[in-house]
Amino acid sequence: MQSASDRPEYPAHWEADVVLRDGGTARIRPITVDDAERLVSFYEQVSDESKYYRFFAPYPRLSAKDVHRFTHHDFVDRVGLAATVGGEFIATVRYDRIGADGMAASAPADEAEVAFLVQDAHQGRGVASALLEHIAAVARERGIRRFAAEVLPANTKMIKVFTDAGYTQKRSFEDGVVRLEFDLEPTERSLAVQRAREQRAEARSVRRLLAPGSVAVIGTGRTPGGVGRGLLRNIRASGFTGRLHAVNKAFPDDLRELDGVPAHRSVRDIDGPVDLAVVAVPAEHVPEAVTECGAHGVQGLVVVSAGYAESGPEGRERQRALVRQARAYGMRIIGPNSFGVINTSPQVLLNASLAPELPRAGRIGLFTQSGAIGTALLSRLHRRGGGVTGVTGVSTFVSAGNRADVSGNDVLQYWYDDPDTDVVLMYLESIGNPRKFTRLSRRTAVAKPLVVVQGAGSAPQGHAVRATRLPHTTVSALLRQAGVIRVDTITELVDTGLLLARQPLPHGPKVAILGNSESLGVLTYDACLSAGLRPQPPRDLTTQASADDFHAALSHALADDTCDAVVVTAIPAIGESSPGDAELAEALRSAAAAVPTKPVLVVHVELGGLAEALSAATSTAPQATGSAPPARGTTRAPDTTTGPPAEPAAVPRPAATTATTGPTTAPAAPAPQTPAPQTPTSQPPAPEDSRLIPAYPAAERAVRALAEAVRYGQWRRDAADPGRVPEYEDIDEKGAARLIDGLLARGQGLTLGPDDACELLGRYGIRVRRALPAPTPDDAARAARDLGYPVALKATAPHLRHRADLGGVRLDLADEDQLRRAYAELTGLFGKPEELRPVVQGMAPRGVDTVVRAVIDPAAGAVLSFGLAGAASQLLDDMAHRLVPVTDRDATSLVRSIRTAPLLFGWRGSTPVDTPALEDLLLRLSRLVDDHPEVVAVTLEPVVVAPHGLSVLDASVRLAPPPARDDLGPRTLPVY
Repeated sequence: MQSASDRPEYPAHWEADVVLRDGGTARIRPITVDDAERLVSFYEQVSDESKYYRFFAPYPRLSAKDVHRFTHHDFVDRVGLAATVGGEFIATVRYDRIGADGMAASAPADEAEVAFLVQDAHQGRGVASALLEHIAAVARERGIRRFAAEVLPANTKMIKVFTDAGYTQKRSFEDGVVRLEFDLEPTERSLAVQRAREQRAEARSVRRLLAPGSVAVIGTGRTPGGVGRGLLRNIRASGFTGRLHAVNKAFPDDLRELDGVPAHRSVRDIDGPVDLAVVAVPAEHVPEAVTECGAHGVQGLVVVSAGYAESGPEGRERQRALVRQARAYGMRIIGPNSFGVINTSPQVLLNASLAPELPRAGRIGLFTQSGAIGTALLSRLHRRGGGVTGVTGVSTFVSAGNRADVSGNDVLQYWYDDPDTDVVLMYLESIGNPRKFTRLSRRTAVAKPLVVVQGAGSAPQGHAVRATRLPHTTVSALLRQAGVIRVDTITELVDTGLLLARQPLPHGPKVAILGNSESLGVLTYDACLSAGLRPQPPRDLTTQASADDFHAALSHALADDTCDAVVVTAIPAIGESSPGDAELAEALRSAAAAVPTKPVLVVHVELGGLAEALSAATSTAPQATGSAPPARGTTRAPDTTTGPPAEPAAVPRPAATTATTGPTTAPAAPAPQTPAPQTPTSQPPAPEDSRLIPAYPAAERAVRALAEAVRYGQWRRDAADPGRVPEYEDIDEKGAARLIDGLLARGQGLTLGPDDACELLGRYGIRVRRALPAPTPDDAARAARDLGYPVALKATAPHLRHRADLGGVRLDLADEDQLRRAYAELTGLFGKPEELRPVVQGMAPRGVDTVVRAVIDPAAGAVLSFGLAGAASQLLDDMAHRLVPVTDRDATSLVRSIRTAPLLFGWRGSTPVDTPALEDLLLRLSRLVDDHPEVVAVTLEPVVVAPHGLSVLDASVRLAPPPARDDLGPRTLPVY
């Protein structure tokens, strides 16, 4: 018997794994002739009521004719899909194409009747909604534009499936039946519904893994030592609130307990449900363990075992088989090659990881793909001495390992509305789906901080990554545009995370600096200037400053309307009246608590005790600010291209102002110390309104974190009003579509000639200045007479194109004599005309040469880029990027985001150019590539921006069939 995939007509690309409403998974695939027995078995498990709702009459069993009809499809006019778990049907959907008379028809008829049947045991899991998304996508692919469905009025669940889908629909009632008709073209509402369902389903699938009621560790050794035994010990020691089981098929039959935990030879022997299985057996034994887990109804797996894709091609196939096997049973996987998961919630207390201790409870969510980096991050957040100090804990931790199934996108969906997580830290060695990650990041960043370290090299072994043609720097810029705080090291990741978890967002870049060291204050001042902040002259309290002096100075700075944040510098003081660590910490905390809308940071030198005292609190929840949206504080990655352009200027180093204090003496501050890690329950208490003040061992680290917070605060204020995509009355969208269709009829992908490119761009109001070919001097003279003097003579050979520095361009030729002399010079220097490909072009008004590009990347989507032409963009890579569609605010910020932007705004007395005209050009090009995804690449270079208007001197346009956009299709899990 042939398998379904062997049949050439079988549409294998319709197969998909989906996450259901409760977090479980199911596989959706076409129904084939081989499914007769499955269909009959499925139907026998459906209640009589559900059968009645489907067929409008009692229908106890399917006849042989019914079975044949429901399993034989042509996959064009008649299609059936099934949702399966464990290889068995749990729901079906089918459509039959109909004509205007309601009878069976073929194309060009574009309407179809659709009907569902869901097993009663699986109703309420969102199976029908997922099937509707997929059958609608199939129908659109086959030229069907509208579905019709007849439903009994009592079948309210199915009516709700249709009405909640978000499609444009029409409803009528006739002969006791509700008739629903709806268009299948996705709408804003249908996409919003789909993404909301995606978020809820994926969040619940992760919640099932992070908050299980029962856990089985598969592979626990009989003797101490080994990974499995260590995992069991860590879960038990963390105080896990659920049921815990040890599983090893090598256990003796009479073994009942191991370390006080019930012991079993198989998961099947466990009485009661198992929510999570932690698998720590050799890779060759994992399939057997997964089968047992699936048969027992385990909801999810954490696979610590190695030997998968990281080990080579054979391991990669083993990993794919593992994912297929787990998803067939409705289970999701973290791993393989995972370090484990942690949840510090008092209701869970789960340490199913290789970390020997449960970290302190806190408000930071931590995601890594590398176990080694995960260990380092947990250690830094756990320590109270050295590095970034202070009590800071995690809410949940996930190490994805090879990221075969659960990815950073899934965990972001969970953290988005997790009430226990205020700040998200992610170490990403690769991004599997940049388009989706960018979308989720933008949504998350509006609600809570998202700080990311992203690897710049190739993806590690075991990570499946979609190919992207974009440079790493471009991807990073797009992440920043989405509100991601993009940092370069794990030190910066922790530094920034600590500030965001403890302090409110600053309202602006103005920074007050005060402390008992003039030198440290000046260093902090210089660091602020380098980071793009606006520091005030540091205030020196002198080394004799008391705790009261610090309190008064900090209170004064926070009350100053010209101050947005305060950096306090502190060094060990010598004298009998110098404040102790606890006394100084309390003085700073009490002053900061009086003005809870401004962040305070401490730069300390050898003051481990002060850092500990500053951090003595039981909560790390970030504080809301008055001007920001009602969400958690966050920061953005360093981005020197944001903000208005500014001319560099020499800023004199300020003289520190000194506050005199009375003579005091006090014992020297105690030596720095590193207390042993504590459990979450041993954390020192603090008043409910106390605010953690982060302490940093170096001014540069504190200021870098503060600069991120300033930039992010601005991003979030901007995100509250993202702008709009303007409408243009002079755009001919339909005419452009006809032109593109006609051009693509010539071939699958082509670069347009000058005339076609100018015509297409002209449909969107982008005028390209005419350039006439000049193969001979006489042709050049005729072209110049047609265009009118003055003219430019340019060589367009690839090695000379856009290279005025090589001498391939002659400008301001006022008459024919000058033109002919220039022609002779060019051919004398560079060769024959057929090699140079000279053209004549009318002179454009003088201005600044820029370059504008748009490209559709298969992974990231459509990207619009801007920079100055020549060395700035080619040598220095000074380009700014935005995702399409670009709003008016995006266009404004794009122009101002490059480092050389001051050249557009009158740098050193030059005349400012017409940036509104430039922004208009960017918006029109964005509309073109957004309206017509067949336009896969456009380059406008140079675009000369003059004081009044601009001139596009050259344009290159490439057309191709658009890449598939899975973000507009039905929900699916990635296939690696």
